[in-house]
Amino acid sequence: MLINRTAVHTTISSFMMHLFGLVLALSGRRASATRFPLLIRAICTTPVMDQSKTGGKSKGILERLNAGEIVVGDGGFVFALEKRGYVKAGPWTPEATVENPEAVRQLHREFLRAGADVMQTFTFYASDDKLQNRGNIDPKKMTGYNVNNEACLIAREVANEGGALVAGGVSQTPTYLSGKGKEFTQKEFQKQMSVFMENKVDFLIAEYFEHVEEAEWATEVCKATGLPVATTLCIGPDGDLHGVSTGECAVRLVKAGADIVGLNCHFDPTTTLAAIREMKNALDGAGLKAHLMTQPLGYLTPDANKQGFIDLPEFPFSLEPRVCTRWEIQEYAREAYKLGVRFIGGCCGFEPYHTRAISEELAPERGFLPAGSEKHAPWGDGLRLHTKPWVRARARRSYWENLKPSSGRPFSASLSKPDSWGVTAGDQELKQKSDATTDDELKPLFSHSK
Repeated sequence: MLINRTAVHTTISSFMMHLFGLVLALSGRRASATRFPLLIRAICTTPVMDQSKTGGKSKGILERLNAGEIVVGDGGFVFALEKRGYVKAGPWTPEATVENPEAVRQLHREFLRAGADVMQTFTFYASDDKLQNRGNIDPKKMTGYNVNNEACLIAREVANEGGALVAGGVSQTPTYLSGKGKEFTQKEFQKQMSVFMENKVDFLIAEYFEHVEEAEWATEVCKATGLPVATTLCIGPDGDLHGVSTGECAVRLVKAGADIVGLNCHFDPTTTLAAIREMKNALDGAGLKAHLMTQPLGYLTPDANKQGFIDLPEFPFSLEPRVCTRWEIQEYAREAYKLGVRFIGGCCGFEPYHTRAISEELAPERGFLPAGSEKHAPWGDGLRLHTKPWVRARARRSYWENLKPSSGRPFSASLSKPDSWGVTAGDQELKQKSDATTDDELKPLFSHSK
């Protein structure tokens, strides 16, 4: 007989909570301000059997999603590692896997501890053409193979520490943006695929595509490996940069072979959920089946245009006032779940505590909390231990759920005006160069941005 262990665990926890309260009432004792919640927390967070494994073998991504399980994705690597001094803003390439592997390993571990079920290889912008674009990396000193291989080794090492899956990741290329066509673009993806297959990743993620055409080409290459494929676009409700609607993009990706489709980066959780709703409706209307995935920004961007947050004047060095609170991420996780999204994670600006917020919000459905919740009581409950009484008064959900945080900047606007240059694939400004951009080449750009 099959037993729903999560349901049993929840029932037992609820029973124990009521029983403890009844004992206190009958004994005439008052519940301790510290011991009662800690006791209940201990009961409610007792680990249940790892739902990701059956018979000692880790379930695959589609096995989990087909069973209706929630898969928590990780967060943003390039922005987090740039702030820590390991990634250069501008190229945003992941040579840190070779230069500073421990920094990459530590961030993986933080996301794992926060509840992430997937360790995505730090191979964003790791195609050979991107690594060498505009004089970024000398190919004699470092190759795309080195960067991708080390990323796989690091991700697998950490994944094995917590039963997580490893996803090999590819993203948009300068080759496509330069208009070099399908054959040359797919060759860039194929070079990364050979490394992923050599390292036996569990599935593949083709992410961060502004144009569905390139995403289709990437999906085809990924699908040829025989591994499950997730494909996400960095677009909002207005469609891709060539004018293809968001819903039609989803349909095309499924027809190209994607098992999981969705959105990542460029837009905040609210905008991303509006866009994934369009994808879901279009797939339903076309009679197509696919799992849904969302990995939005960890920033609030209601003023972003079709290009997303990269068009905002604060990008990339002054986005901190826009950071989502953990409570806003809990709301995002709940709304995504209600929409039917089961692969829920984050992208740029998403720190491990944001991932933990997803894990905590969906703990009732998942049946357990992550290790990172050991030091984090729900809805600020740990503040009951604070010295100051006015801070102890904040130890409740209603306070944090209704708070309107201030920026501390009295002369800052609440919204910004996007740059809106309208440059996209095929335009001269996006064509790949092997040499670094010169001062003379920058001057007309400075004039355009005034």
